[in-house]
Amino acid sequence: RLKDEQSNPQADVFWSSEVFMTIQLAEEGVFEPYSSTVTIDWPGPKDAENRWYGFASRARAIVYPTDRIKPEELPRTWMELSQEKWKDRIAMADPRFGTTRGHMGAMKAYWDRSVAPGFYTAYLQGLAANNMPVLPSGNAGVVRAVASGEVDLGMTDTDDVWAAQRNGAKVDLVYPAHGLPGETGTGTLLIPNTAGLVRGGPNPEHAKALMDFLLSEETERILAESDSHNVPVRPDLAKRYLAYAIADTLRIDYDLVADTMDEAVAEAVRTLMADATRTGGE
Repeated sequence: RLKDEQSNPQADVFWSSEVFMTIQLAEEGVFEPYSSTVTIDWPGPKDAENRWYGFASRARAIVYPTDRIKPEELPRTWMELSQEKWKDRIAMADPRFGTTRGHMGAMKAYWDRSVAPGFYTAYLQGLAANNMPVLPSGNAGVVRAVASGEVDLGMTDTDDVWAAQRNGAKVDLVYPAHGLPGETGTGTLLIPNTAGLVRGGPNPEHAKALMDFLLSEETERILAESDSHNVPVRPDLAKRYLAYAIADTLRIDYDLVADTMDEAVAEAVRTLMADATRTGGE
């Protein structure tokens, strides 16, 4: 809709709970550069041209049932999900949408450049050999499938696990690495919220005020204390929420992921969703 309205914008600010589609919109000219006293020395991810800013991150994780799997049995890397012992025991959300889409792009961007060309393809083939269902109900549906006993592990987001725990589900999460255990900079994929000022929006002054609020310490605190427990990008604020701290994160260029994402998703659909391919999916 933002792209369709570019000649006559109706929105003033775009706020997304992920970053990769925001980058694609920025590259298509949807946003204009924005700077204010709030954005000086911005501590989190941001666009080189100040068209978007990242704040209050969620993370990709594996959800598991605390009453059926012991912590020592859990995979410590994402690659382990392709092992035969997890056959018929794992699920993921439709890779064409949301953070699963971005995660596929990050996996391909990182593995094919930092591990070996074709590693992402081999990983998808391993998941397909494990008969992994792709659920149309999103990451929350993946958590429900684990909680109900349909599968034992699920690829999901942290906020969906925290919400399930709030509702009494016997689930918890683990943060697998994208590299080998013990390596640094190969850990958890963080996915920040993002905000951008729509180019030519009808209410520029109100839009700037909203941008400053979304990028404020107050908003990060609100999101950290919400059911989503987003991790603040402000280091001093993050120290107040150590229960949700992540020891090691994946060092990756978000722009590279955004460039890789569509190709990665198309390959995931071909490999994991034969029915979707036959019915006109990506």
